[in-house]
Amino acid sequence: MLLSIVAAVAVLALLIIVHETGHFLVAKRVGVRVLRFSLGYPPKLFGVRWGETEYAVSAAPFGGYVRMLGDEVAEELGVSDVKAYLREVGRDLLSRSDQKTRIGQSASASPAAAEDERLLELATRLAALSAQGGRASRVEQQLGRELRPEERLLVEEVARQGSVEKAFDALSEAPPASLVNALRRQAFPTQPLRKRIAIVLAGPLANIAFVPIILTAVFVYGVPRLLPVIGQVKPNLPAQRAGLRAGDRIVSIDRRPVASWDELSTLIKASDGQALKIEFERQEQGARRSLATVIRAQRESERAPAGGNAAQWVIGVLPRGDVAIERFGPFSAAVQALSETATMTIALVEGLARIFTGATPLRETLGGPIMIARLAGEQAHQGVANLGLFMAMLSLELGIINLFPVPMLDGGHLLFFAIEGMRGRPLQVRHRELAQQAGLVLLVALMAFVIFNDITRLAQG
Repeated sequence: MLLSIVAAVAVLALLIIVHETGHFLVAKRVGVRVLRFSLGYPPKLFGVRWGETEYAVSAAPFGGYVRMLGDEVAEELGVSDVKAYLREVGRDLLSRSDQKTRIGQSASASPAAAEDERLLELATRLAALSAQGGRASRVEQQLGRELRPEERLLVEEVARQGSVEKAFDALSEAPPASLVNALRRQAFPTQPLRKRIAIVLAGPLANIAFVPIILTAVFVYGVPRLLPVIGQVKPNLPAQRAGLRAGDRIVSIDRRPVASWDELSTLIKASDGQALKIEFERQEQGARRSLATVIRAQRESERAPAGGNAAQWVIGVLPRGDVAIERFGPFSAAVQALSETATMTIALVEGLARIFTGATPLRETLGGPIMIARLAGEQAHQGVANLGLFMAMLSLELGIINLFPVPMLDGGHLLFFAIEGMRGRPLQVRHRELAQQAGLVLLVALMAFVIFNDITRLAQG
């Protein structure tokens, strides 16, 4: 049980970091200020500020977020946005000053002092240094660089007011044009539509792009392959009628070599009922004999990989469970990983289509955190490669499902952007808020359903 919990938390944490890193890197690339990168949802447990961003770990582990400047629902930047920006400018100054004093001389302000008190002291000192002038900038000696325009505004206002809070109020109620321009350059809502789309799309795409990376590592490490050795022959089906027995190893089908059970299954399912020449090896009286037979697969209802039951071409055999470790070189591993990613994507999309069309009941396919923990534990017990394959599938699901046009998901934001592009202006705030509330209700209901489904599965064994 402990292994299941640890494996699930580790896998989800890594995939959330990948997802949020996608948003984060593109936001930084296009010039949007990222205030917080959090693993987990509030309340915050602890965090550290590095540069312009606070990196935090929060209490609710199954999630994470990137908070950008001004990324609320409002159409226009308001007083609260200006205050939030000024607070970040002040923190930049404190962080820069702390960094400089650690490198150079000791700071006069205690790091444990309240943030506003420290900012007031620093602003007063910087204002005095600016007034002194001189050949070598005293401010540059203090910070390691000159003040930016928005920093100069804040420093001068704090020094004039003698209070950080009063300076924030004065500057936010009647913000100078230079301050507004600096805020608009770095705020998410004021970015061109193409930049906002790129930032939102980057999260799901990061998860999807992570899949071939995981798979490449797994294929280089070594992936277990189920060998084409028969463990059971079902009665009254083609394999039994053709004389196949438990222990027979399939060598080829219609002269095509068969190295794994997956290849055997694929060739039989693709036969469309045509006669197949199956060559196999059989151990008899201490000697291995090479034999051959001709089989026609027949249609039987079986559980499909995408979920639900579907008619499949089968011959009526089950694997014995023999496994061999297959390893690839870096280049062939990358090629195989791309091919496997495409196969997994097609299977996932087909599975989702079956759910939406009602061909597969929701109860059979959807699982929540309990199911994820159970599966993660099972795969971890089977080895690193199995856990890697599980993580790759989960990353692909996270990426594709996040593209669904449901408010609260990335796809919901992209839907709003698409509507904005067609209308030439954003949806009204009220409409977006209603959509967000509806999306939240839907997601909460879905989470309740999958958790109930998980508990039901556990109760039924």
